[in-house]
Amino acid sequence: TGVIVGENDSELLIATNNHVVEGAETLTVSFANETSVEASIKGTDSSKDLAVVAVPLDSIDDDTMNAISIITLGDSDKLQVGEPVIAIGNALGYGQSVTTGIVSALDRNLDMEGFDSKLIQTDAAINPGNSGGALLNMKGEVIGINSAKFASNAVEGMGYAIPISKAQPILEDLMSRETRDKVDSSEASYLGINPLDLSAEVTAMFDMPEGVFVSSVSTGEAADNAGIRKGDIITGFDGQTVTGRDDLNDKMKYYAAGETVDITIARAQNGQYVEQTVQVTLGSRPSAD
Repeated sequence: TGVIVGENDSELLIATNNHVVEGAETLTVSFANETSVEASIKGTDSSKDLAVVAVPLDSIDDDTMNAISIITLGDSDKLQVGEPVIAIGNALGYGQSVTTGIVSALDRNLDMEGFDSKLIQTDAAINPGNSGGALLNMKGEVIGINSAKFASNAVEGMGYAIPISKAQPILEDLMSRETRDKVDSSEASYLGINPLDLSAEVTAMFDMPEGVFVSSVSTGEAADNAGIRKGDIITGFDGQTVTGRDDLNDKMKYYAAGETVDITIARAQNGQYVEQTVQVTLGSRPSAD
């Protein structure tokens, strides 16, 4: 599910969860009038489980444009426990569904690896397929982005949504990014590192930031030329948070060899990790020969 949150000169912009689009090779958006168009990922923030999808305006017909509109954002900071809410989504892939409930709790902190946000808890049913959909107040304003990622089959009446007041600045940043398409394999970019994931236990034990641990650097390759060293932790790529190896690989699929990007690294200094940004000219992946 997605929520139409904006429009620019050439694109309709839709907010959803990062886990909805993560790893996608292609994207298709289907609107309420059952028309479908191809779309692109404009930007993602895996640590907040948010993403923005862009649909070219010239691919949307007039009937569809007349049937849709940009949603109004509310203020989740003003929510109170017990306030009624409505969840809209594509539950179980059956088509649009609407469920109701109340705000059960605010600022709920879930212990989930790779996620950093406090959530709205509701007893409105949020099932697989609802992810990325709107949690609305009684004014019809979005006060949360639903996520079935945090649901459990073992319990009932405990759904979660990302507060819109926390999500809005992230979505605005993602909406302002350049829309990219995946590059051809012949243009694939390469850093020249051996990346490792960090478990939650390791990051907690050694007070390390979340990201990609650089276990080795290939001499003369892009990372080495930029000054990235063994032991550094990559925490950001071109202004986007990096939470793990797969996340970094997914982001790099949109960047061609030869492009220069800012990469944020955390380096151990005097017993603590200090972030810095380095410019990296991406290399080409070595031949398999």
